[in-house]
This record gives sequence, C-alpha cells and structure tokens, in this order.
Amino acid sequence: MRHLYTFQLIEAVARAGSIRKAAEDMNLTASALTRRVQRFEQEFGAQLFERLPKGVRLNPAGELLLHHYRASLSDLARVQSQVADLAGERRGHVSIACSQAMVPYFLPEQIARYRCDHPGVTFSVNVRDRTQAEQELVSYSSDLALVFEPVYLVDFEVLHVIPQEVFAVMASDHPLAKKAEVRLRDCLDVPHVAPTTKYGVRHLLDFAARRGSRRVSPAVETESFDLIRHYVLCEKLIGFQIPLGLREQDDGSLVFKPISSKDLPPGNLILGQMRGRTLPVASARFALQLATALKDYHSARIGN
Repeated sequence: MRHLYTFQLIEAVARAGSIRKAAEDMNLTASALTRRVQRFEQEFGAQLFERLPKGVRLNPAGELLLHHYRASLSDLARVQSQVADLAGERRGHVSIACSQAMVPYFLPEQIARYRCDHPGVTFSVNVRDRTQAEQELVSYSSDLALVFEPVYLVDFEVLHVIPQEVFAVMASDHPLAKKAEVRLRDCLDVPHVAPTTKYGVRHLLDFAARRGSRRVSPAVETESFDLIRHYVLCEKLIGFQIPLGLREQDDGSLVFKPISSKDLPPGNLILGQMRGRTLPVASARFALQLATALKDYHSARIGN
C-alpha cells in the first residue's frame, strides 16, 4: 500500500494548488515534497503540474494520472470489501452525493438501518447540487448519487427513479394553507422564498413559470432548504420543496401542499452510479436498500 502515498501527495498538491500549502497539510517540508513530485515525474516520463506565478495546477497528464489513481482506489476498496465478505465480515465505506432534501430524514434513517446490520461500514454523505453530484461520480469522490433532476446523465447509470411533485411550504396560518388546490400562480403572486437556479426544484419552477408567462422572483433566494423551511414561519412567505424532504411538524406550524400538476408536472428523483463501474460490495448493497426504500415510499404515497 505504500506506493499509494506518492499519489496522495500529488492529490494534495492538486487540491491545495501550492507545494508549500500541500507540504503543510501532509506534514512535510516543501523541499521534500518538491523532490518527491519531481522524482515521480522523472520516472513517469511527464510533468504533472503547470508552474504558475502563485502556485501550481494539474496539466492534462496530471489530470489523467489523478483519475487513474482515484479509479485504482475504487477498485482496491471493492476488492477489500469482497475479501471481507469471504471472511464473513461486512466492512467497507459508502460515499454518496445527495440533494439537500435527502439529509433531514430519508438518508439518516437508511444509513442507521444499514449500520444496524453492518456496524463495520462507514459512510460519507456529500450534500451537492445536481451538477456537482454527477461530477462526484465521475471523479470517484462518491460511489452513489441521489439527486433531484440531474442535468447531464452522460456517465450516470440509473438504478432507480421515483417522481416527486414540488410542494408549496407555508405557515399554517398562511392564506393559501386553506386552499383545496394550490396553483403555481397563487405561489408566484405572493412573496416567496426559493432555491437558487442550480437546484432541480428551481429549474422546474422557472420552466413552468415561463410557460405561463410569469417569473419566479423570490423575496429571499438561498442554497439552503433548511432556511426555506424555517423562513416561511418568520415572514409568512411561500417556500418550495419535494415531499421526501418534508415531515409534519408536531405543533402543526408548517403546512405543505402539492402545486397543481396542471401547472407543474413532477420531477424525477434519481438514484445512480457511474456508468460501467463495479461498486464495492457495501455500496452496491446499500444502493439496493435505497432502491427498495424509494420504491416502498412511492407505493405508499400512491396508496394514500
């Protein structure tokens, strides 16, 4: 495993953009790190970094090498997981990039359920927007992605899909809370708080609004869905969220209702992995658990 240390040093330099900063991060002197990188470049037969006036950055050869390193780590983790299975153990690490809506309720419950059976498995949960989540799969930074309305789907192998309506979120004493049907125009004609344009909910809102010759013009715009849920109680604004990220409040202070499908069709919540990649055992089995949970959740909603 020692040969991987050089790659870790190269990755640290790429991440820091500076030999000096990377040396501090890795507890080395700058001269020792420089010699290590230069020695590797000589053996490799190509330079990995562009030397800039205020640091360094990966050149195309360095990017290819770093991608190879991350792919090799992924393969090694998969083999270690399979070997652990042979010994009757369940170990490994699962990394998942997800939309914010998955964080409050769905993922904590699913991770706790998995770790109850397999306490040796650890997790990384990376909250990302829909573009970043796909990039995480390509760079091997995450094994799985669970995102609302992904953008490209070029390297995205879809494991499961469920539709998600966009809900209007409001205080229980908001005038729209008593409406039997909430139309998009009802929400846009009153002050509202909305996610920024890089999120799937906002993408659907903007598209539907333009189709109706309207605009989403939030009084408050944010990257935080937690802020949306809390802010509607402060100023009686309308917020927007998908139902998997919502729960009834014990005190009844929060109300959420689906925006009419006449105005805003449901979007897709998609579970996926990098196309063609063989996942480590723990990640593959957790993906299967997630897919089953999403299917059960959707079936229960249809049943209601």
